[in-house]
Amino acid sequence: MKPSVLQYLKLFLLFAFGGVIIAHVPDQDVLESLRKLPLDGHFSFRDMSTAARDFGNLSSFMPAAVLHPGSVDDIAITVRHVFLKGEHSMLTVAARGHGHSLRGQCQAAGGIVIKMESLPTARMQVHSGASPYVDASGGELWINVLHETFKYGLAPKSWTDYLHLTIGGTLSNAGVSGQTFRHGPQISNVIELEIVTGRGDIITCSPDQNSDLFHAALGGLGQFGIITRARIALERAPKMVRWIRVLYSDFISFTEDQEMLISAERTFDYIEGFVTINRTGILNNWRSSFNPQDPVWASQFESDGRVLFCLEMTKNYNPEEVDNMEQEVNNLLYQLRYIPQSLFHTDVTYIEFLDRVHSSEVKLRAKGMWEVPHPWLNLMIPKSSIHTFAREVFGKILKDSNNGPILLYPVNKFRWDNRTSVVIPDEEVFYLVGFLSSAPSSSGPHSIEHTLNLNNQIIEFSDKAGIGVKQYLPNYNTEQEWKAHFEARWETFLRRKNAYDPLAILAPGQGIFQKASLPLPS
Repeated sequence: MKPSVLQYLKLFLLFAFGGVIIAHVPDQDVLESLRKLPLDGHFSFRDMSTAARDFGNLSSFMPAAVLHPGSVDDIAITVRHVFLKGEHSMLTVAARGHGHSLRGQCQAAGGIVIKMESLPTARMQVHSGASPYVDASGGELWINVLHETFKYGLAPKSWTDYLHLTIGGTLSNAGVSGQTFRHGPQISNVIELEIVTGRGDIITCSPDQNSDLFHAALGGLGQFGIITRARIALERAPKMVRWIRVLYSDFISFTEDQEMLISAERTFDYIEGFVTINRTGILNNWRSSFNPQDPVWASQFESDGRVLFCLEMTKNYNPEEVDNMEQEVNNLLYQLRYIPQSLFHTDVTYIEFLDRVHSSEVKLRAKGMWEVPHPWLNLMIPKSSIHTFAREVFGKILKDSNNGPILLYPVNKFRWDNRTSVVIPDEEVFYLVGFLSSAPSSSGPHSIEHTLNLNNQIIEFSDKAGIGVKQYLPNYNTEQEWKAHFEARWETFLRRKNAYDPLAILAPGQGIFQKASLPLPS
């Protein structure tokens, strides 16, 4: 049965949250076919507003149904049902973890959203030994993985800054943070995956088994399959962390020191940089939770609203190792060229440090400031272009950083596996730069329109100047833009799409492919 004219007429647009809500009302026979599927879980057909929103709060796509899977088989049955309907159904499928996407990438207009957090969590199993690992559901939150593995004195090696995200969600992108320079992104620390493909097949894959699908799914933006289980490599977990912040006024010293630290054999365990523009009283803000190395020096520091660069570092240790830790930290700090008065530090537990963003979330939620639009822009910039980029963006395009933090830190390319779907700059060292803005107001400098305009200026400058930028959490509107993003890897991406999701059922919110635009292979 071909889609009726009525189906197309039932598409309508509503404007909300500064973006677009797209609602699609499917035929009743489509909904009835979903009700008849033999599932361990269930479908919801009402009150689907949560599934039509995400952290970005810029676009909202109303689904026809939400699947609360009681098993991996539920996901496979549902995807296979949509696949077998072929081009005669308008249904698409999107896996939604914690909904931390920015532009509706975890949504499906008129389709099916799979609530991955509904997958049973009893599947998490920790295996200790010489090469420890954890098996966990694709819908499990990283914070829960941390708490479970920590019971065994173990933890994953690589993290994101925010841990209340699902495994499948971050592995579909890359998963980056201050440990990436040493261990690579989270996708570089995966041993095995279980995936439901766009045909509805459940496939176990690894670097040695079904390796093409394994590498396709890692950083694959959800285009090749739904990650239902992941085997994550673990390491011994420290109990404590020395958490350090220092400031620079000179960008060259700031970047050179970071590059030196990420290349050193003995270095910090976490390294991230931040840019602060036109802010005063920075050290006073730190005093509530950090201690100045020298209170007298710190009291003399004046930021006077200039552009400053913060280097944040940690050193892991156990209580009995505190003397060795302090000696190592002092040796490393001695090599750096930060402003002496700006050295602040504190000691916290390993879990407290890793879950540091959650405390900010709690405070923002209490003020009603968490679920505002987040027009973020995340870029990867080659080392050779970072100074050109910084000269134009910081203090010129951007006059302040009041809308949110600006991250800027280098990583090592050799820690990334080029067989995965992630696209990164082609230099041995490149920078992760994140403009993590919030837009709580409808007009003025804190509005969506103003922030998106700044983002566009940054992108336009980068294109004209030949910066060589690649977007992380990419968002494009045309096939040509996606082809330009993937460059020579587009043909591999397209081949994998034909192999694992030939009807373009999965992850429609990315906007890369249109449903049934790809022919079934003969």
